[in-house]
Amino acid sequence: MVKSYAAMSKGSELELFEFEPEDLEPNKVNIHVESCGICHSDISAIDGSWGKSKYPMVAGHEVIGKIIEVGSNVSLHKIGDRVGLGWHSGYCHNCDYCNAGDHNFCSSTKKTVFSQHGGFAEEVTADEVSVIPIPNGLNHQDAGPLLCGGITVFTPLVEFNITKDNKVGIIGIGGLGHLALKIYKALGCHVTAFTNSDDKNDLLEELGADEIISSTDDSMIKAIESRFDLIISTVNVKLDWNLFLSIIKPRGRLHFVGAVLAPIETSVFSLMGGRKSISGSPVGSPENIKKMLNFCSEHKISPMVEHFKFAQINDAITKLRHNELRFRAVLTW
Repeated sequence: MVKSYAAMSKGSELELFEFEPEDLEPNKVNIHVESCGICHSDISAIDGSWGKSKYPMVAGHEVIGKIIEVGSNVSLHKIGDRVGLGWHSGYCHNCDYCNAGDHNFCSSTKKTVFSQHGGFAEEVTADEVSVIPIPNGLNHQDAGPLLCGGITVFTPLVEFNITKDNKVGIIGIGGLGHLALKIYKALGCHVTAFTNSDDKNDLLEELGADEIISSTDDSMIKAIESRFDLIISTVNVKLDWNLFLSIIKPRGRLHFVGAVLAPIETSVFSLMGGRKSISGSPVGSPENIKKMLNFCSEHKISPMVEHFKFAQINDAITKLRHNELRFRAVLTW
């Protein structure tokens, strides 16, 4: 039996829950979970917010661990490898997207949380392609949030060919935003942090912010000239998006990685004048996750985390719900 922590009903506190592991399929590996981060998407799964949850719900999709079993067809990994597992636990391997290496666009993706029991457990299984080797230079004890938050903010860098010559704005400096700040600063970009929390300013300067601007002070934002090549929004609240588009350069982009539930209201004229774009993306492909982990290893980038034992999982979730973490929670057995 595998020990885990599960929500037994919608929105409930997590309880110890044991389940029988399934037989290992030929293309899968079994991972002994060393640690697992907690993401807002896990809260959504626990709460049934997306209408996809089944109970008992074992969430968790920011897994670091060691492979303890491999299927008969596995060739990418071996027993003893330290690996990471993020949002996707499997793909079809037959569609155009999988064949092109864009596995995250596969319409038949398996989700580490919704398609199976996730990483809030002693063991988790996954397709070998979705399992990513952890570079030796990376601090594996803190690395779990990179498998979701890290790749989410790294994907625009790859997709839009961002270089050190670009000016980047980050809206919201929390679990996603602080990683975006670290990553784009390490690339060499001029980085502006847009935040509504004055108490973070000293910390944001330590993290590398070249400039700190209130995300809710319209007059301060209006005073900025059109200068950003890319603005990444990590927040889940509605803001004046036309105002942010006004400070983006021609051919620039407002890119969403935070799940704003309200419709995005913009004027077409805000886009036409400078051929500006609005876009969004979730996580990323296995290949880009490898690139991201190697980049973070090279530049000594780790998430800022608070550590909890799995027995303290409900305390960690409560802190996340109340926005009391700086900036991510990582659980260990």
